[in-house]
Amino acid sequence: MNKQKIKIQRALLSVFDKTGIVELAESLNQHGVEIISTGGTAKTLGDAGLQVTGISTYTGFPEIMDGRVKTINPLVEGGILGLRDKHADDAKANNIGWIDLVVCNLYPFSKMVSRADCGLMTAMDNVDIGGPTMIRSAAKNVGWATVVVDPRDYQRIIDELDEFVEIRFETRKKLSAKAFGHTAQYDAIIHNYLKDEKLSNSLSLTYNKHSAMRYGENPHQSAAAYRYPNDRSKNILNAKIHQGKQLSYNNIMDADAALACIKEFDQTACVVVKHANPCGVAIGEELIDVYTRAFNADSLSAFGGIIALNRVCSVAVAEAISSVFVEIVLAPSFEDKALSVLSKKKNLRVLEVGEIAARENNFEVRNIDGGILVQDTDTSILSMDELKTVTKAVPSDSEMKVMLFGWKVLKHVKSNAILLVKDNKTIGIGAGQVSRVDAVNIALKKAGERLDNSILCSDAFFPFRDSIDKIANTGVCAVIQPGGSIRDQEVIAACDDHGIAMVFTGRRCFKH
Repeated sequence: MNKQKIKIQRALLSVFDKTGIVELAESLNQHGVEIISTGGTAKTLGDAGLQVTGISTYTGFPEIMDGRVKTINPLVEGGILGLRDKHADDAKANNIGWIDLVVCNLYPFSKMVSRADCGLMTAMDNVDIGGPTMIRSAAKNVGWATVVVDPRDYQRIIDELDEFVEIRFETRKKLSAKAFGHTAQYDAIIHNYLKDEKLSNSLSLTYNKHSAMRYGENPHQSAAAYRYPNDRSKNILNAKIHQGKQLSYNNIMDADAALACIKEFDQTACVVVKHANPCGVAIGEELIDVYTRAFNADSLSAFGGIIALNRVCSVAVAEAISSVFVEIVLAPSFEDKALSVLSKKKNLRVLEVGEIAARENNFEVRNIDGGILVQDTDTSILSMDELKTVTKAVPSDSEMKVMLFGWKVLKHVKSNAILLVKDNKTIGIGAGQVSRVDAVNIALKKAGERLDNSILCSDAFFPFRDSIDKIANTGVCAVIQPGGSIRDQEVIAACDDHGIAMVFTGRRCFKH
């Protein structure tokens, strides 16, 4: 492996993203580098007054098959791949000249397939073959060739040519790694587009770095945020940040949890999140009323939390938020005067996420030692028709509607999860407990004296009647739970003993 600096004498430039390509070519020209180029890149360089040899002129072979075959040629691939210290005789015998620099980036396939009018034929016509081949060839021959796939690296090449008139091995190695990443991502996107199975035998995940962070969950952990290529969906990473410090790892986790929860609601809603758990949720008509009820559901926990709205943030809501300490407020948009009010709190992050729609069915990925776990996002919607009353007491239609509200929130509370709801707002949440009865106790404590005519929601079945006995005579009038325990009859009997209505959903909503 040659680890010495190499002189660039011939370069092949073929790029979709033409940012900075003229400036790079001008530098190469100044250093006496012969430039070979293709199609639109050659035209761009020629229009800039630079001397360029077209690929067909260089190979003596025309572009054929509507441009499908142009760079796949021994004069090109041999010139890139050849080992200068071993293959010189072969190169000379076949009139192959060395190509020392390949500058190439690929059309963003993900952008093409995201178009509504893109069918399979159009998608496959936009799969690049020659480009990845050149990139991989140069990346493989790191001892003798340099490859550049990112316009942000052009300046590095310019600087080294100016300083050394050659390119260092350390630079070639870094750029080689980046090039293999570029083609790997490209292939992964195509693979994901073509496969029919959601959970296929091989899983390709590819993301681009969105931002580096000061640290992760804790100061001793390094962290960064990554985003799916060309993603334009309404999410935290794509949000417009009007003010405040850079979002931290925990900020993003919490804001994402708040956004996920509020996407459950068509009605005017407010979600307050703390440590990725909802601590107050309300729906209604007027945004200021909804915000007030959500915040006051557990104002102690809301301190330093995240406020999510699914309507334009008004001046009245902004003034209310300004009177308390929260880390982030996010909304589809903000009134100009609301932004002016919020700007007085310099450390408050204000995120505009755009129109909020229902959650899309996507993958959820979790790392474990040795691999990952993958599952569908829980986008299920529970309907009133699915609720099965199993007790002597029967809940009213209005109570069932409140149950459905509670169930939407419950999906976003860490298990074991118990939720107490009333009047379309949460009044007590017991989250993340190892014992269900402990979660009940916490929810009851949070609710305090607001329990009359409230409804308890449980994300999984009750294994014993102890939780039902705990809510007896508290004011809780009904329970919604999945059912499915071997002791269901015991739990139903407990409800009957205390005059509490209970419905089964037939489905669980664990969130570990």
